[in-house]
Amino acid sequence: MKNKDLNCVCSAVEDILDQQEAVSEKCPTSCYSNLLNPVKTLGDTIPFILLSDKGDPFHAFGNVGSKQCFKTNFFRVENIHDCCATLRLLLPLDCHGHHAEKICDVKELIKTQNCIEVDLTCFCAIQCLSPLLLRQ
Repeated sequence: MKNKDLNCVCSAVEDILDQQEAVSEKCPTSCYSNLLNPVKTLGDTIPFILLSDKGDPFHAFGNVGSKQCFKTNFFRVENIHDCCATLRLLLPLDCHGHHAEKICDVKELIKTQNCIEVDLTCFCAIQCLSPLLLRQ
């Protein structure tokens, strides 16, 4: 089993969570107050993609069993403990507002009510994306 201190993906997700939580802090002079923008115009989410050891993007499914079922590679960290994280699925949309099937077609992300639990030691890379992708 990998040591959490040696897992860069785990460390990166912990840092992302710290930055997201700092946005909601009341103290305007916080060390993190400028990371997602001092006036919060960038919102409270740093979206990201997780990659396998072969470089393949990890994906999950939301709304399984309904007409609105979707597949996504985009996530927001909600919680983390011992390198296990609760990730919120972000719905990827293209320029027409339809579900984007390909990563490079994504123009906007929407938070969903769907979450998954993942072991971050299973991933080899993380790619952070612009908070501007998220619909506020």
